[in-house]
Amino acid sequence: MWADLIAKAKEGGLDVIQTYVFWNIHEPQPGQYDFSGRYDLVRFIKEIEAQGLYVCLRIGPYIESEWTYGGFPFWLHDVPDIVYRTDNEPFKAYMQNFTTKIVSMMQSEGLYASQGGPIILSQIENEYQNIQHSFGEEGSRYVSWAADMAAALQTGVPWVMCKQTDAPDPLINACNGMRCGETFTGPNSPNKPALWTENWTSFYQVYGGKPYIRSAEDIAFHVTLFIARKNGSYVNYYMYHGGTNFGRSSSAYVITSYYDQAPLDEYGLLREPKWSHLKEMHAAIKSCSTTLLQGMQRNFTLGELQEGYVFEEEEDGGCVAFLVNNDILNKVTVQFQNRSYQLPPKSISILPDCQNVTFNTATVNTNFNTRIINPVQAFSSADKWNHFQDVIPNFDDTSLISDSLLEHMNLTKDNTDYLWYTLRFEQNSPCSEAILHVNSAAHVAHAFVDDTYIGGAHGNHNDKSFALDFPVALNEGTHNISILSVMVGLPDSGAFLERRFAGLSTVEIRCREESHDLTNATWGYQVGLLGEKLEIYEDQNSNSNEWCELGDSPTRQTLIWYKIVFDSPEGDEAVAFNFESMGKGEAWVNSQSIGRYWVSFHDSNDQPSQTLYHVPRSFLNDSGNVLVLFEEEGGNPLGITLNTISVSL
Repeated sequence: MWADLIAKAKEGGLDVIQTYVFWNIHEPQPGQYDFSGRYDLVRFIKEIEAQGLYVCLRIGPYIESEWTYGGFPFWLHDVPDIVYRTDNEPFKAYMQNFTTKIVSMMQSEGLYASQGGPIILSQIENEYQNIQHSFGEEGSRYVSWAADMAAALQTGVPWVMCKQTDAPDPLINACNGMRCGETFTGPNSPNKPALWTENWTSFYQVYGGKPYIRSAEDIAFHVTLFIARKNGSYVNYYMYHGGTNFGRSSSAYVITSYYDQAPLDEYGLLREPKWSHLKEMHAAIKSCSTTLLQGMQRNFTLGELQEGYVFEEEEDGGCVAFLVNNDILNKVTVQFQNRSYQLPPKSISILPDCQNVTFNTATVNTNFNTRIINPVQAFSSADKWNHFQDVIPNFDDTSLISDSLLEHMNLTKDNTDYLWYTLRFEQNSPCSEAILHVNSAAHVAHAFVDDTYIGGAHGNHNDKSFALDFPVALNEGTHNISILSVMVGLPDSGAFLERRFAGLSTVEIRCREESHDLTNATWGYQVGLLGEKLEIYEDQNSNSNEWCELGDSPTRQTLIWYKIVFDSPEGDEAVAFNFESMGKGEAWVNSQSIGRYWVSFHDSNDQPSQTLYHVPRSFLNDSGNVLVLFEEEGGNPLGITLNTISVSL
């Protein structure tokens, strides 16, 4: 999809493609690097260069970005004495090693602008000031070290630190947010430009949350204000295209679709009127960019809530004016250079010659388009499905034993979302009205007693823990308790990320007669699911003996894998599955994970946060494609449809 996305960005008036570098996918194990296929960073940058655009390379290597663990590879967690993002020698050594690796790759390919390449900016760290206070003096020393380390790599192009007002020279402090024309305190040195590294065109969405809709008018207003008021010379849209969090790459509770409300939607289709309105604004600003860069800026009052900004060149006589109406309710008429100009509410007019208005941020000349979802295949025939029932382990099935509840992420190492906690429990006295009570700092828990599902519970993005309380029937004798703890992405932000706790924290059996605290009982552990161990989602295992025909077997089972074969839709339109009938799990197409789904988690309007799941055409064959699902909660695969996605003209 790269070439098409870059071409649409260029056509929309962009000059630069800005990208993070994802440490966890490029160095999955210490010293083992992966730049193959979708991870080919050099190829991506060369594609941008081939289309005549520049690059801002945000190496980080901490990136946040709603990416699992903020982009850190989880093996960092196991480095002795490590503390992330502070004046800590083990962390600094690994950070410097990876940063140097990326810079050396770029230099060896001649990709920095100083070498005639497209990279005009690089970024070290990411919004560090948000957590700097947690580290005191060590945090300040770390900022200085990171700046010195980056500058010493001698890329020949500037480095930036975003949301870091005290970025040390020569690094440039940059703004992130939706209103940097209002909030940015400005460059911390007169020889630095005003840069806006993240202008949020929408906002990330979490399971249980609704999409954030930001209007084309609002985006255009704040871009123009940043240029006029702050003398801004660089604005990046976060995101111009967000795409899809394939696999298990999204951070805690973040949905698989990313910034679908951006000017290019998840499928790379134009979202109107955003795309066209911003294109018009880009053209207006570019038409007078020389004067904006070289002219002297002055500002003046045009009314109680109105102001003007003028850039004038003394030698060439160039003149650019921005007329600003900050009144959100009323249109106004202002006088400028003996002429009258009508300004709509909350708008800015651009006058590239200080006379004629070529663009107003609130005047939109493009209609809204709509997404067309066309179902092309249904999968309602049970005899075409296969299934594999995953196994509920009991205590005797587990080899890892501990006399306490162990932390989830330290055991799974982010190789799976799933961790089984198992216990053999002796009930030696009457226990009436028994309740299984569990507190968890993971995201989901499913409880089984004697292989019978008794229920599940989950948390949400805003709460760090949740409780599960379900009645259980406990006769006297031995019982097996198995609790599946689930993470839906790792945390991506905050200080002391390496100390974060997830998993079960307390387990009790509460009887009317007494309670049994099982927190410090002898627990057994199994990392991951049997189906994951068997790699049942891989193409080479699609004909495995583990699979059985679904036939008349009941649907709506828990912890079950489903498989079906399908053909690709004709044409070249985008493709997506509708999983509205499913519950929670993950999906694979031809061995490629298309992401987690969690349709059963509804928002405040009782609607799923996401039902459509993107399948890139490059994942598909003309025929014989294999869809594999792992379903946790009892969803019904017979309701799934395959759809083509387009937009109205």
